[in-house]
Amino acid sequence: MACASFAKLNAASSSWVGGHRSVPQRPGSSTRLATRRVSLPIRAAAYTDELIQTAKTIASPGRGILAIDESNATCGKRLSSIGLDNTEPNRQAYRQLLLTTPGLGEYISGAILFEETLYQSTTDGKKFVDVLRGQKIVPGIKVDKGLVPLPGSNNESWCQGLDGLSSRSAEYYNQGARFAKWRTVVSIPCGPSALAVKEAAWGLARYAAISQDNGLVPIVEPEILLDGDHPIERTLEVAEKVWAEVFYYLAENNVIFEGILLKPSMVTPGAEHKENASPETVAKYTLTMLKRRVPPAVPGIMFLSGGQSEVEATLNLHAMNQSPNPWHVSFSYARALQNTVLKTWQGRPENVEAAQKSLLVRAKANSLAQLGKYSAEGESEEAKKGMFVKGYTY
Repeated sequence: MACASFAKLNAASSSWVGGHRSVPQRPGSSTRLATRRVSLPIRAAAYTDELIQTAKTIASPGRGILAIDESNATCGKRLSSIGLDNTEPNRQAYRQLLLTTPGLGEYISGAILFEETLYQSTTDGKKFVDVLRGQKIVPGIKVDKGLVPLPGSNNESWCQGLDGLSSRSAEYYNQGARFAKWRTVVSIPCGPSALAVKEAAWGLARYAAISQDNGLVPIVEPEILLDGDHPIERTLEVAEKVWAEVFYYLAENNVIFEGILLKPSMVTPGAEHKENASPETVAKYTLTMLKRRVPPAVPGIMFLSGGQSEVEATLNLHAMNQSPNPWHVSFSYARALQNTVLKTWQGRPENVEAAQKSLLVRAKANSLAQLGKYSAEGESEEAKKGMFVKGYTY
């Protein structure tokens, strides 16, 4: 199974010598050094090359991720907004609209699916995973089991789903998935408490190690929620703390950094802060945080939109790509790619083509933003509307 290879330890700079560790005795005891044989685990690297290649493919120039991994309940809310019932045929019809969009692979490199979608097919019997492969889009899968209250915290949450994750991941791989997503959240108005930050970081690290062991590139996503009236400086402070913990535990769990992708929140003021930040300010604070915390070995940073308007999310991404970065800086958007699509479709077969064209418009806009070549000229008023929902559940 895949994980980072253990580097050979330098005897001149380490207390580890020839498989033994020298342990000095306490003052006053014998001057003899006690020795203890240590067995260092060696983990097979069956998937290492594949993981690295998958991550590079997703982090390819001008492309990003389409996130359509909403739970059935959340997808139902989207459908109800256009007057459709939350039924499997309606969910399948909407996701078929998205995944069969002609030319989508020019701008989209990966698609995160909900478990139901991973096993579904088009109405003419072609598996969705094969539809994606046909457009050179890598299929991905949401593997967490959602948020629940975290006992002992300040009304915060933790993400469940580690039980049985290894066997589920193996099944998803066999079904065609090649990357995974696990979303946990951190709330600034609730603290965040040290307990919540550590729980988020540890859970993400265990998930990442298990995913890599089963051939799936893990997307690491500790979402720092937009809720609150705090300034951008406070968001930066919390983001740096969270990502420091995350990378500490990723290393502790021997996760291959070259075989992961990150899905961070952009560093912005709280949604209820009295002043908005310009795209240039968001880019400055976000890149500052990333350069302080994210090793250049990580191939891709795929931002979540988190309730920003379609245009706002694209402008911020564009601003972050005005100069070279150590990593591929791109997008993994759900609402910021789908909002106009859904409203164009309205559940009507005769609107499918127009809805698919609107998806391509948004995908191309973000592709240009990834390349640092986007202009907001000609964007619709609908695309400029914010989508923040206080206390949003996913």
